[in-house]
Amino acid sequence: MREMTTTFPLHERSSLPVPVQVVPRIPVPALGFSLGLFLAVTYVLCVLYDLWLPEAAMYKTWLALLPGFTWISWPSFFLGLIESFAYGWYVALLFAPLFNFFAVRLGQTSGPM
Repeated sequence: MREMTTTFPLHERSSLPVPVQVVPRIPVPALGFSLGLFLAVTYVLCVLYDLWLPEAAMYKTWLALLPGFTWISWPSFFLGLIESFAYGWYVALLFAPLFNFFAVRLGQTSGPM
């Protein structure tokens, strides 16, 4: 996220600076790729963990969370990878606009914290 900065533009009638608070915004594409890659890497690490320690495997959880996923084949692995990435975008497409909306609305009425 960007740092919140304060600028002081000059008012036309006076030479006194007027403070303007910039509201932080979350860019949807950056959040989408970040969350998507985070969940995809986490998925790969979990699959590797399940293969390394099968007695502690959590593949039954993957069966419930990832539609079409079966343990374990290459097509199923890539399907889970794609679905994990898509879940990241799902969260980003919902969270970022909501955050940006409320940050603007609540930022207009609240003072500095």
